[in-house]
This record gives sequence, C-alpha cells and structure tokens, in this order.
Amino acid sequence: MSLQGKVALVTGASRGIGAATAVEFAKQGAAVVLAARTLVEIKKNADAINASGGKAVAIACDVSNYADVEAAVAKCEAEFGGLDILVNNAGVIDPIARLADSDPEAWSKVADINYKGVYYGLRAAIPGMEKKGSGTIINISSGAASAALEGWSHYCSTKAAVLSLTMCADKEYRDSGIRVLGLSPGTVATDMQVKIKASGLNPVSQLDPSVHIPADWPGRAIAWLCADDDSSYLGTDVSLKDEATLKKIGLVN
Repeated sequence: MSLQGKVALVTGASRGIGAATAVEFAKQGAAVVLAARTLVEIKKNADAINASGGKAVAIACDVSNYADVEAAVAKCEAEFGGLDILVNNAGVIDPIARLADSDPEAWSKVADINYKGVYYGLRAAIPGMEKKGSGTIINISSGAASAALEGWSHYCSTKAAVLSLTMCADKEYRDSGIRVLGLSPGTVATDMQVKIKASGLNPVSQLDPSVHIPADWPGRAIAWLCADDDSSYLGTDVSLKDEATLKKIGLVN
C-alpha cells in the first residue's frame, strides 16, 4: 500500500508525535489536515509542509468538543475530497498528582481529551470511511494502558479506555474495510516528558532524557502502519518497545 494521494487528519499536531507524523505523511505523498487547539502553532507546521512541496492545512480543534472534531473531518472532505487516515494523537498528562491530591475538574478534563476525544474522532470519521469501504484509524496508546503508575490515575485509566475503544471499533468495523489499531510508542522526547520529570513521581520521572526515542520514530511507525496491510495488528496496540517491530518498520537494524 502507498500513502500517495491519501488524506490524513492528525490531532494534537502542534508539536511532538503529532507534528512529526504530519511531516512524515506529507513526505510520503499524503495530504494532511493538522488539528490542535492552538491555530498559530499548527498553521506554522502546515506552512512548513507546504513550503517543502507537501499539501497541508490547519484547523483549530479541541478534541474534547465533538463539534470541533466533526468540523475537522469536514475540513478534510472540503479541502481534499475525503478522509483516508485518522490519527487520534491529542493527549495530555498534566496535572500529575496522586488520587487524593488531584483536582476533580482537571482530572475530568484529561478524561475529556484523552478518552472522549478518541471516541469523538472515531464517531466523526467512521461513517465516511464505512461509506467508501476503506480507512485507517490509529489511536495513540501507551504502556500505561496496562500498568498502574503513581500520580497517573487519569493517564493510565484513559489510555486503558482508548485500548478498549480500539478493540471495540475493530470488532465493529473491520468487515467494513476499516482498519483500527493502536500505537504504544514508549517514552518519547516531547514536552510531556519534561512535565513527567518535573513531577518527581514514579520511576518514569527518574529516567534519563537520553533513553527517550525521538518523535520522528512514532511518526515513521504510524506512516508504516497506515501503508502496511498486515491484519495481525488490527484491534491491538503495536509497541515500539518490541525490538522485532522496530526492525520490521526499519527504525533499527
């Protein structure tokens, strides 16, 4: 399979994994709609892609608001004629706190973004994909989906919910030609790791920054998963901590 001529929507595309994924998609010939809450930042990213010969547009989108997500999907159709790939990447981990110290409103906001935001993406994208009988949806997951980490009750539980959504969507729509899978990238050198380290809670905050993989690795992995037709990955989380997977994608020798 090829990404040439495909249309992709990437949420949380202002920085980190989302921005790197948008760049990789454009390099491989896909038109990209970059979505994030801050329009100024994603507009710069889209302009850079266009200046390099790619096709990209930006749209302000708060994934915790279904109308915004619906509008982002509509933008793909209006600008490029449809939607072939959705990357549900937008996610937050701040504020990190033990349960009894957490702020209920802030905790709930993380759930709105990390969990409901993925549901909103699925809900907005699937009807159009089902109608044409094809599409790929990648939900950014985490090893936290199956682990308990101090101070991360919001993050662990929402990522577990995302994995469940991945499995449910695959069960419901695989026969309609829609490929749904997750990517668990491990620790990535992004702003999120800066916040984790500053918290001082749990072993992840003690990791040396040198162990984090660069953001372009998940970006390349996501593009590879979108172009590969291996059905064994569907409905699961693909882990970039697996050496065999890294070799298969071409990230290590």
